[in-house]
Amino acid sequence: MSKIRVLIADDHAILREGVRALLQLQPDIEVAGEASDGKQAIEAVDRLDPDVVLMDIAMPGLGGIEAALELHKLGKRAKVLVLSQYEDREYVRRLLKAGVAGYVLKKSAGSELANAIRAVHRGGLVLDPEVARTAMEDAGQAAPGQADPYEALTDREKQVLKLVAEGRSNKDVAELLGISVKTAMSHREHVMEKLGVHNRTELVRFALKKGVIRVDE
Repeated sequence: MSKIRVLIADDHAILREGVRALLQLQPDIEVAGEASDGKQAIEAVDRLDPDVVLMDIAMPGLGGIEAALELHKLGKRAKVLVLSQYEDREYVRRLLKAGVAGYVLKKSAGSELANAIRAVHRGGLVLDPEVARTAMEDAGQAAPGQADPYEALTDREKQVLKLVAEGRSNKDVAELLGISVKTAMSHREHVMEKLGVHNRTELVRFALKKGVIRVDE
């Protein structure tokens, strides 16, 4: 029987090592590779074609949400299973909309992680009980007809929003996303126009409020 091939994407080397050690105990799972940020994760998926990507959210550059959006856009077959310390409602909502197959909290991972990997590989949706509760609360509080300006952004613009809010230059954004500086500048202008913000300070404030970036990253 072929093993489930997993890619571990997390910016903390010690966590990647711990997860690798945990998964090596499972006879039906193997670690195909590692990545320390979203850009590396996308490149590794393209190169290694894993079955499951174990993805952290808060990574420098392209984070887990942005990387998941890109993988979905590229039509990659790998299932994305989020492993995060955050149970933030905004994160949960966005990741589910981005098409991730599961969301597991780091504090409750342990032996449950292998079962979550098996479940998403089979095509199931896996949500940590606390995350599921958050998602249900969000569904219950959704106000009909109330538009979220964040959702008006394209996937690429969402990626640009995070990078600009982190203080990345147009050149940095272009390099990270594999686009021209001119295109990066155009995306940035469209983001500010759609969000109704007029400078980087307002953009950062919006990103913090929406959980796109966090002060403790």
